[in-house]
Amino acid sequence: MSAAVQNVPCGLCVALDAPDLATAEAWAQAVAPSAGLLKVGLELFSAEGAPAVRRIAAHRPVFLDLKLHDIPNTVAGAIGSIAPLGADWITIHAAGGAAMVAAAREAAEKAGGASRPKILAVTVLTSIDAATLSEIGVAGGTMQQVLRLGRLAVAAGADGLVCSPREVSALRDALGEGPALVVPGIRPAGSVADDQARTATPEAMAAAGATWVVVGRPITKAADPAAAAKGIAASLGW
Repeated sequence: MSAAVQNVPCGLCVALDAPDLATAEAWAQAVAPSAGLLKVGLELFSAEGAPAVRRIAAHRPVFLDLKLHDIPNTVAGAIGSIAPLGADWITIHAAGGAAMVAAAREAAEKAGGASRPKILAVTVLTSIDAATLSEIGVAGGTMQQVLRLGRLAVAAGADGLVCSPREVSALRDALGEGPALVVPGIRPAGSVADDQARTATPEAMAAAGATWVVVGRPITKAADPAAAAKGIAASLGW
């Protein structure tokens, strides 16, 4: 383990990717004893809106994963509207540029003060590989793009980054212990990859320096979600 990851604890975030709040709340109640964060994503937020954040936050802190990406003024306005809902973390796209990231951070500070939501910048989606990047005109491969966007976002005020398992070690080496690294695409040993192109086990990510590992279907589609979450949390030392 490098010096950059020695003091970075890793926790479990459970993705509540449900089409309705009743299902999401049932999952939240089942996994709350083992999860440090609960993710409300586009599917649930689009279906249920603000009540989804407020009600899930009653179980555990919320990671609101909306991946905002627009002109700086629009993103700032969205953050100002979202902040009162009580999410602890809100995602934006680092590809929106430094001005957009800085506007999101400033809006969070204005809306929340000392208890503001933290800003996470998404680098490259875990469903995207080098071939896909090439298709959209990004040269140099996934790692180069992740490092480029990661440095840009943190310098502009992001509290952390969302990255795939393959880039965690490189980002820790480049940025140190400061930024949170939130890692989706996590699959316990023996799980199917589903639609994730770049996956890893929870244990490997804890060793690499992840702050939070995000696990969805291997928990929520398990016969016993509570037991599945407990097993993954135990593998992280919780």
